[in-house]
Amino acid sequence: MLDNKRPNPKKPDSDDEKKRQEQARRQMRFSISYLIVGMLVLWLFQEFILTPLVVQATEISYSEFKQKLTEGQIVKVTIRDTSIVGEMKNPDPKATPASVPFDTVANPQSDPKLIEQLQAANVAFSFGRPPSPIGSFLFAYILPLVLLGGFWYLMYRRSGAGGGGIGAIFGVGKSKATEVKAEDVGVTYKDVGGADEAIAELQEIIQFLKTPEQFAKLGGRIPKGVLLVGPPGTGKTLLAKATAGEAGTSFFETSGSEFVEMFVGVGAARVRDLFEQARKAAPAIVFIDEIDAIGQSRAGAVRFGGNDEREQTLNQLLAEIDGFQTTATAPVIIMAATNRPEVLDPALLRAGRFDRQITVGNPDLAGRLQILKIHSQSIKLAPDFDWERAARMTPGFSGADIANIMNESALLAARRNADAVALADFEAAIERVVAGLEKRSRVMNEAERKTVAYHESGHALVAALVPHGDPVSKISIVPRTRGALGYTMQMPTEDRYLLTQDELQDRIAVMLGGRAAEKIVCNQISTGASDDILRATELARRMVTEFGMSEKLGSVRYAGQQLQYLGGAVEDSGNVSQDTRQVIDGEVQRFVTEQYERAQGLLRAHRDALEKLTQQLLQQETVDGGAVKRALEETLSHS
Repeated sequence: MLDNKRPNPKKPDSDDEKKRQEQARRQMRFSISYLIVGMLVLWLFQEFILTPLVVQATEISYSEFKQKLTEGQIVKVTIRDTSIVGEMKNPDPKATPASVPFDTVANPQSDPKLIEQLQAANVAFSFGRPPSPIGSFLFAYILPLVLLGGFWYLMYRRSGAGGGGIGAIFGVGKSKATEVKAEDVGVTYKDVGGADEAIAELQEIIQFLKTPEQFAKLGGRIPKGVLLVGPPGTGKTLLAKATAGEAGTSFFETSGSEFVEMFVGVGAARVRDLFEQARKAAPAIVFIDEIDAIGQSRAGAVRFGGNDEREQTLNQLLAEIDGFQTTATAPVIIMAATNRPEVLDPALLRAGRFDRQITVGNPDLAGRLQILKIHSQSIKLAPDFDWERAARMTPGFSGADIANIMNESALLAARRNADAVALADFEAAIERVVAGLEKRSRVMNEAERKTVAYHESGHALVAALVPHGDPVSKISIVPRTRGALGYTMQMPTEDRYLLTQDELQDRIAVMLGGRAAEKIVCNQISTGASDDILRATELARRMVTEFGMSEKLGSVRYAGQQLQYLGGAVEDSGNVSQDTRQVIDGEVQRFVTEQYERAQGLLRAHRDALEKLTQQLLQQETVDGGAVKRALEETLSHS
């Protein structure tokens, strides 16, 4: 009966073979580069260090030596095989010492009268014993080579261990990742707000780290990488650290920029060292923040020279992730974060490397409420602080923005010597972050104050009159440090994720309400609407080129690419003909002009409300949203 349990012969490990080949290539490159540098260092040592140490006398020509001998300037000499050294009188009779050494290259055997001339000049002379060739050779060549060879051996050993040559021996190739022990993480999901969906996806990662054998027994493979994607300030780093805190594992935190240095090979060496540290500390989480610093796409990149440090670092990172074996008892999860996913290399995002891609967006109303409560734990709030109203006042704000506003509100309350932070302080903090501090020292003349008051009243009234306008919460004509002479603050009643064409047109009408009010009342326009015109034009262009809301152009995209989370201007696609560009410009102008005329029509129909609201602004400088409603109601009742 055959024994079916006989073990099979062990097959060579392909991953280990690749590592050995990579190590051999790395050591060969290092040895060749070191040999070239070593020869250069040896030449510099002999030329600029050894020669000045051996020869410290003033070098003169042989003809000059004979002339000084004739003039009686030579004191004593030593005749050697190829040179004559000695002392001559100091050219400066007042200087000390009285004689100075000299050296001249000469062949004394070619001048048979030299001895007679020395005797005639009463110069003491002697014959020098030739130096030992063995000693000179040992000092000039063997000793430097021994020192360079010993230094090479140390660096060769370090480069073979994955250290990266000279960068490793001085610690340059060592990873700069900060290791946080499991007991020192101190952050859990209770400290994270507004990311319930992301936390739900990360719960599986925690189970992998806590009980990996549960998945391994069914043949499941533990995922290697998790990529957190989202706008800045949404808490990606905090989520990664909280995941380590929930799982009770070590946490290695580093940034993509810390891998890139001016020395060739240092980034790759740091990647190897980071993964080596993670293996030793497993179970652990390795977190690479801003991975786009080293993970940018290699397609279409122009390289000058044979090597690119960033590309080598990325290649090493890909190789390490592929060869990164985690055991069922000691798993290691690689987490990374970026706000530029569109620039990442496709090889980095494929399955088997970053298996999980989790989007962390700006929080909704419920999420902002959670974040407010988390960041106000150490802040003393007034008993009547309205949490829900505070959350509604921050639409589109990230977690970092809300934390900053809570801190600013505490500072403002402390500045007025209050006992607690009130909702008014929170509103003032939002105004400070968005528009800057009040600049009451800026004095405007009466004409400018009236123009600003009509301008802001126009914004507020159009917002109240259009069907889809957000409610106005505050109007002010107090100048701000960021250049605004006044502002109208709107507070949405709910978070919106889809906007219709009518809603976008209402927004353009509200933006142009200030310019329309100036035109109606003053019959002239000012420079105060420059920002309004810019935002209205950008929104109208997006409606035409991105949202396909133009009947002439149809549902076709004409805009170029735009950074997904960082915003910025949309790049020109370059695929649009000149005729189409003219049509686009005409449609954009049509959208803006129609809403500008619409805003003028609304304000002409409610001219009395415009005057009443403007006069109230001129008297009080700052009014709340209720003033708009009262102005409209009173004028309608009188009419």
